[in-house]
Amino acid sequence: MNNRSKSQALFERAIVHLAGGVNSPVRAFRAVGGTPLYIERGEGAYLYDVDGGRFLDFCCSWGPLILGHAHPDIVEAINHTAARGTSFGTVHENEVLLAEKIAGLCPHIEMLRFVSSGTEAVMSAVRLARGFTNRDKIVKFSGCYHGHSDYLLASAGSGLVTFGIPSSAGVPEDFTKHTLVAPLNDIDAVEKLFSQHGTEIAAVIIEPVPANNGLLLQSKEYLEFLRRITSVNGALLIFDEVISGFRVAPGGAAQYYGITPDICTYGKVIGGGLPVGAFGGRSEIMHLLAPEGPIYQAGTLSGNPLALACGLATLDYLEKHNGWKMLEERTRAFTGSLREKTSELPINVVSIGSIFWINLQPQIVSRAEEISSEGTKKYAKVFNAALAAGIYLAPSAYEVGFVSTAHGADDLSSAAERLAGILTSSLV
Repeated sequence: MNNRSKSQALFERAIVHLAGGVNSPVRAFRAVGGTPLYIERGEGAYLYDVDGGRFLDFCCSWGPLILGHAHPDIVEAINHTAARGTSFGTVHENEVLLAEKIAGLCPHIEMLRFVSSGTEAVMSAVRLARGFTNRDKIVKFSGCYHGHSDYLLASAGSGLVTFGIPSSAGVPEDFTKHTLVAPLNDIDAVEKLFSQHGTEIAAVIIEPVPANNGLLLQSKEYLEFLRRITSVNGALLIFDEVISGFRVAPGGAAQYYGITPDICTYGKVIGGGLPVGAFGGRSEIMHLLAPEGPIYQAGTLSGNPLALACGLATLDYLEKHNGWKMLEERTRAFTGSLREKTSELPINVVSIGSIFWINLQPQIVSRAEEISSEGTKKYAKVFNAALAAGIYLAPSAYEVGFVSTAHGADDLSSAAERLAGILTSSLV
């Protein structure tokens, strides 16, 4: 285990004035033990902490750093834009340029609006769906995370189909009474919800690539079923692509699966590492937003010029350098090698696009309820052994990993070798 004395000292100072010592819970390392690493800088595929440690980074700031850390094009975009101003509170050219870029890559997006986070994008998309349909209820799925807005902080109860029960203190049950929850990959459960509440359901919202509670890949047939049942019942289909957008294909999971949702939400990659979000879809729906329509949404920092400049630079680079194909090939080679080297172990390695997940149980799972608690208990040992070997995985067994264009073939080959050894020694 590397020395963490400076990180320890900083954390002891942090817990005095920061709630839990962190600004997002998983960063506290509670699930894996030890002191969180305080990062001094990032370069390419690597993180460097204040104690001199160097780590191959598979977290990539939870996904947005698809070009790696401090990519020259991103640094140039920041410097060029910041020299002209960091925020205007008014319209500017970068909004137009990035909107045109996204619409060109995503044919299902006719119009969009930029916001400041994925949570805000989803919150606004749900309000838009309710306003468009004049209905109140939303169907979500256990194991899909859509940000921390009150009415979406609900998960499945003991029954197969249930009204949402708040999964956070401070959220009144009244706030989630219109949130219906079903297990993933369960056609009967969704059909039952629509038979009981079909005329009240405004939208079904799903991560088409569920990646916040493991990587719970859904079949194309199941997503097509959701498209059909929403259309037949006059509800909207919302794809939450905050993670999968621009990670699995240029047009996200919508392109990958060939399914057209009514509304999509985005974040992560389109900010190039800076805070941003967006939601968009059919023009007839988007026209209902103020100032054209009666559905209000606003944000002082929405469309921040710095974030949009970084997003534009990111997508430009991926387009010009055939980045999506390269990322998929490198991720497939990395996960294939890891899978081969650990074939005798009771684990499975899942991937799509440039996203992967090391699931410490033998069977592939497609529902949150199928994730073994025994497997997650073993993860702390794997995480800390990887950290000692210079590999930074997400500090939670439920979080996925990401590959960036900065991860070279040698980096990935070496990482597969080291991780295979760590998994073998930790699990056998």
